[in-house]
Amino acid sequence: MFDRPPSRVLICDDQEMMRVGLRMVVDSQPDLTVVGEAADGLQAIDAAAEHRPEVILLDVRMPGLDGVAAAGRIRAALPATRILMITTFDLDEYAFAALRAGADGFLVKDAPAAEMLVAIRGVLRGDPMVSPSVTRRLLERYVTAGPGPLPDPRLKRLTDREREVLSLVARGLSNAEIAGRLHLGETTVKTHVGRILAKLGVRDRIGAVVRAYESGLIRPGA
Repeated sequence: MFDRPPSRVLICDDQEMMRVGLRMVVDSQPDLTVVGEAADGLQAIDAAAEHRPEVILLDVRMPGLDGVAAAGRIRAALPATRILMITTFDLDEYAFAALRAGADGFLVKDAPAAEMLVAIRGVLRGDPMVSPSVTRRLLERYVTAGPGPLPDPRLKRLTDREREVLSLVARGLSNAEIAGRLHLGETTVKTHVGRILAKLGVRDRIGAVVRAYESGLIRPGA
């Protein structure tokens, strides 16, 4: 079924039982393999540099250096590595900071094994594994409490149509749903999204939505 070497996974959590459980889930799959473990943020950075995994399961809250800070440093050193944050709740107080640090998705600690595997494989494909409803609630919660809109000149590069597409992405619509709303082909919407990411200098849809909220292009509750 799988003709490529298994994807390398690094598990970083300060709870040994959590690491054991995640290892059992990951190593039970022929297309995934655990290459290392870490119990705190500094160990996570060192292990990432040593093993160069394709995906890291990174606990948000760890001693020494928390997962958000570790994610930012790992992202800077290993931009191709996918980071799946492990949280207790989908609205963890650090979740928005993790998005800004470059996290590719969230994995709730009590999620069933099947959901964990969907999330891991999703980020490996390059898909942001955060549901649109969770993303929007996070952004509205933290942007509302923040210092206010910060103008970003990169947004001026967007055409009117691209701004329209971005506003619908921020509302959680898929490419297919955006295509239906704007009476466009799905391939055309995908092209627009790609251009938006390039113009804003972000990696994925989540990054584009964060940028739109922070700049005031999209406002909470709109």
